[in-house]
Amino acid sequence: MSESDSGVPSPYEEIPEESSAPKDTPKKKRKGWKITVIILTSLLVLVIAIAAAIGIFANRAINSMQSFGNPFEGIDNRPSAAPVESGEESPVNVLIMGSDSRISAGDPNDWQFGAQRTDALMLIQISGDREHISVMSIPRDSWVDVPGYGMNKINAAFSYGGAPLTIQTVEQVTGVRIDHIAIVDFTAFTKLTDIVGGVTLETADGPQTMDGEEALEYVRERYSLPRGDFDRVRRQQAWMRAVLSQLLTRETLSSPGNIVDITDTMSKNVAIDEDLGINKIISIGTSLSDFNKNNLIFFTAPVTGTGTSDDGQSIVLLDEDKLASVSEAFQQDDVATFMEENESDFDTLSGRPVD
Repeated sequence: MSESDSGVPSPYEEIPEESSAPKDTPKKKRKGWKITVIILTSLLVLVIAIAAAIGIFANRAINSMQSFGNPFEGIDNRPSAAPVESGEESPVNVLIMGSDSRISAGDPNDWQFGAQRTDALMLIQISGDREHISVMSIPRDSWVDVPGYGMNKINAAFSYGGAPLTIQTVEQVTGVRIDHIAIVDFTAFTKLTDIVGGVTLETADGPQTMDGEEALEYVRERYSLPRGDFDRVRRQQAWMRAVLSQLLTRETLSSPGNIVDITDTMSKNVAIDEDLGINKIISIGTSLSDFNKNNLIFFTAPVTGTGTSDDGQSIVLLDEDKLASVSEAFQQDDVATFMEENESDFDTLSGRPVD
């Protein structure tokens, strides 16, 4: 059994980790590989954006989602909320997690020490003016200080302490106060893609239309990609943009059958904190009624590269200076302006080809 720098036993014995760096020789994919948190991001943005439009179906879906209580209770020394001018809305910060649990990934109440971990994380901010939604992917192998456990991969936080420790870790790393948290099971991926009749993605080989299974294989792949996990994150972001664009069309939303399928998918594959209920989601959804989906901003937390920890783990090294800068933009509800001015310094979805 390996140990972290703090001397705490690693929760990953019997759960082999894979390097974030690309490999020269393809390896056999581990059966049951769970797609990353991109799925939940899509589901959550979807339910917020159309909640006011689908009425009783939204109520049904949200009330059917599993709740894991109040994960914020007992977390000390939390960051301050973004400053808000009188009469303005507050930004909403949501932490999205995907679980590759060996027990029920769909029910966070089944959490057990060492048995669950997050395959990836995303920090989403709905701006106070409701004109922008910013999505920052945090590499799952990011080497950070997990409170009480020393230096570890960021996805170890969920294994050691569930949602509360994950929130505490991300807040400590970014200085951004998390308002809500949600967890997803990967099976929603193929269902949502097929509901909209497939998605068309712009790849290095030109546009490709894919059904659910094809899209799943596309976003799973990483060994053939020049930057391994980092390019896979970009593929997932491209899928999210494509599927959201089709989910939010009049054709999709005017079909009762599609709405039922979408809400059923959300209710079976999403778990949320108890405060993110129907009233709050419809309130946010109403405030986003004029949202332009072209104002979805996708980027990856800045890194300096990859490395190896003292105990032999393959890790991702965050660029602390750049992360501090973009974190301040989150803290000040100014991500859109910041990214417009500093896009060349970050790995954004629009900054380079998907492949």
